[in-house]
Amino acid sequence: MNLEFNKNEDALKMAVSIKSQRYEKIKAGGGAKSIEKQHEKNKLTARERISYLVDPEKPFIEIGSFAGFEMYEEQGGCPAGGTVSGLGYISGRQCVIIANDQTVKAGAWFPITGKKNLRMQEIAMENNLPVIYLVDSAGVFLPMQDEIFPDKEHFGRIFRNNARMSAMGITQIAAVMGACVAGGAYLPIMSDETLMVEGNGSIYLAGPYLVKAAVGEEVDAETLGGASTHNELSGIADYKFATEQECLDQVKRIISKLAFPKTAGFNRETPILPKKEPREIYGMFPQGNVKPYNMLEIIERLVDNSEFEQFKEHYGKTILCGYARIDGWAVGIVANQRLVIKNKKGELQMGGVIYNDSADKAARFIMNCNQKKIPLVFLHDVTGFMVGSRSEHSGIIKDGAKMVNAVANSVVPKISIVIGNSYGAGNYAMCGKAYDPRFIYAWPTARIAVMGGEQAAKTMLQIQVAGLKAKGQEVTPEAEQQLLSKLKGQYEKQTSAYYAAARLWVDEIIDPLDTRKVISEGIAAANHQPHMADFNLGLLQV
Repeated sequence: MNLEFNKNEDALKMAVSIKSQRYEKIKAGGGAKSIEKQHEKNKLTARERISYLVDPEKPFIEIGSFAGFEMYEEQGGCPAGGTVSGLGYISGRQCVIIANDQTVKAGAWFPITGKKNLRMQEIAMENNLPVIYLVDSAGVFLPMQDEIFPDKEHFGRIFRNNARMSAMGITQIAAVMGACVAGGAYLPIMSDETLMVEGNGSIYLAGPYLVKAAVGEEVDAETLGGASTHNELSGIADYKFATEQECLDQVKRIISKLAFPKTAGFNRETPILPKKEPREIYGMFPQGNVKPYNMLEIIERLVDNSEFEQFKEHYGKTILCGYARIDGWAVGIVANQRLVIKNKKGELQMGGVIYNDSADKAARFIMNCNQKKIPLVFLHDVTGFMVGSRSEHSGIIKDGAKMVNAVANSVVPKISIVIGNSYGAGNYAMCGKAYDPRFIYAWPTARIAVMGGEQAAKTMLQIQVAGLKAKGQEVTPEAEQQLLSKLKGQYEKQTSAYYAAARLWVDEIIDPLDTRKVISEGIAAANHQPHMADFNLGLLQV
């Protein structure tokens, strides 16, 4: 171990610690008083409900815990987007679970809440997984209704997806444990089976106050839409229970009887732990994302038995491609190499940059994995494609387009892990969010942006200074430096993993040591979808 290793280790461990501290605060939802009120009503919190429901010996992969992070500050915040969701096992079956957090603004839907719930439904549809809705919500957050109600990716899309999933044969179970109001009332009714808890669960299009205002009728919530009403009179619900635990036990029984689906047949053998110590990743990944390092050493601490079979090892060296196993699953890995290396002509190539030969190599490898039906894993640490007259004359745009085409048309599951930088078109080529990765995770060290903070700040500075001078204003070197510092600070915040996770550009921020687990569970989920489209690249300039 050397000094550089120790500095890197301290920096990454600190980044992981900060993530954990922020996550613990998010887990508290609306705070201790709100949780206490929930318990006084004999109600569990969203996290307690999920903990009771899932198989304890199996992993629960939370999705979107940082949704809404540092957003909606004027409204008092919206921890985890007001919902708790993820992939968990119920009675041995992997499921998507979506639970409203009533401690956060009574479970009201903020714009990010809608985006998060739609993302979870997307995961269910892509992977043919059953969905469990744990319903306890006051409906749309009215002060922001214009940002959550009418558009294609807003609140109403949830019910459209309910209908589509039903047509696809995907099981949906709704357990109503609190309020289910207005448009939200359609969700449990469009599910396969609806369960309600007596005394707390209620379903109605309009609550007692609105009913009084609209039609002059005075009625209490239980009579209007409680468990007895909908089980005995309307026939809307299928079961009623005295306690939440009894309700959740019934969910377990329902899931235990589901038929097992056909699988995609992805290859899996008995898992083997990496031969090289995974914890050494902490010391190998450079603090600040600026210094070169050997991505191969990172890969060998993620894959089974530390075995990685390189494809075209001596060609296109700024991207590593190859076959491996992760927790037993066969995978194809595409990873940016951050070493400064020599190409076959003896020329130095900057690490983290995609050159013509690297793009060509990666495109071919992605095609091979689709031919063999092998899931793809992308490890991002890319500053973009190589620029300059030489690259342009060599056709970098064409070679880059070839790689982007292969990624866009890939039909096997794609799982992206942003471990460092993910800039510009490099983000697209490495299967960023816009290219439909089945799952996308980020280490706390991740940076996602059009370009690096230093370059972006200097570019914006030049534009602003030129604008001020055009107006006849003098800009001193001191003022210019202050403006540069301000721009860098603003840009650094917008490129952080937390900024991305808050807006669901990534599904979750993870400890690097959890990388194997989230990839494995992602492929396990994808294996439930047996039908893959034919792989076709369409028109491609070669």
